[in-house]
Amino acid sequence: MKMQSIFTGRILLRIALAGVIPVTVTLLFLWTGGWLAPERLTSDKLVNVLEKSSGVHPTYRRNHAKGICVLGRFISNGNASVLSRASLFSRGETALTGRFAIAGGNPLAPDYAVPVRSMALLFQQANGEQWRTGMNAMPFFPVSSVEAFYQLQTATLPDTSTGKVNPNKLNAFITNHPEVKPFFAWAKQYTPSTSWAIDRFNSLNAFRLIDKSGNSHLVRWSMVPAIKADPVSDANKHDSDFLQKDLIQRLGQGALRWDLVITLAQAGDKSNDATKAWPADRQTINAGTLVINQATPQQQGPCNDINFDPLILPDGIAVSDDPILNARSSAYARSYNLRTREQAQQAGAKL
Repeated sequence: MKMQSIFTGRILLRIALAGVIPVTVTLLFLWTGGWLAPERLTSDKLVNVLEKSSGVHPTYRRNHAKGICVLGRFISNGNASVLSRASLFSRGETALTGRFAIAGGNPLAPDYAVPVRSMALLFQQANGEQWRTGMNAMPFFPVSSVEAFYQLQTATLPDTSTGKVNPNKLNAFITNHPEVKPFFAWAKQYTPSTSWAIDRFNSLNAFRLIDKSGNSHLVRWSMVPAIKADPVSDANKHDSDFLQKDLIQRLGQGALRWDLVITLAQAGDKSNDATKAWPADRQTINAGTLVINQATPQQQGPCNDINFDPLILPDGIAVSDDPILNARSSAYARSYNLRTREQAQQAGAKL
């Protein structure tokens, strides 16, 4: 079916009314940045737009507010050491702290209402360097620029009189940014799974791995689960915290595992456009196994005070020219500063 027949105004309005767009918009804040264009866009403006959609929830992240901390290790098989001199890719184990979450700024949101989920990890190398990465269970990003992202957020804010997305604003955005259509198509047909343990999490943005000779390799990566996918059930829809309960139950029976699969770009693959999925025939390397063996509540948990800034990288992993990466870093910092200040204020009020 041709794209123009898929994305009629009627279908897009139905997606919006079904709640897909408000959810994905709050998700998108994870991938935006602070001082996007200093004369126009700031992280304050982005946080304000997000809070208009999700409300203000002091001490929580401004997006992916609801989550759970996890602890584990990465067992490298050494395969990726030909691409990167980062020590975590040498054969051996690296300790890590992580977090699973659902999109949105409401920490009380029911799990079944949010189709997109995230995995954030901090790898602690023995030499003191860290690798922090945030991944999402979706195949590509809706827009390729931070300016377009901000316009998307604004266009999809619920109308104050109806509480729903204004179809005229949405259609105007789509007309100006047709690159968003594949993402809306994916969101329309996507069925979430029953568990974080069976989700595939993707970096979306491209990075560069630097080998021991200084050669640069353009890559993306994914955490590919060892457990077969299982779509969300009707029973899940009656339990607002089913994802956390499921994770704890599964860990009670044993560790959970994902393979870290690195995809290498070929000539013509975009390094600065996360809306474009690379072809499925690209070379991949299995770099090792992520093992999660413990979960704890996020409040006062080991992940709660971590800023999973994607630009905190060890020697051997470098940023690409994707403009959204710098934007993400600024947004993470702004969100972190807000919630840590709120935590300090609450602690002071109890004294």
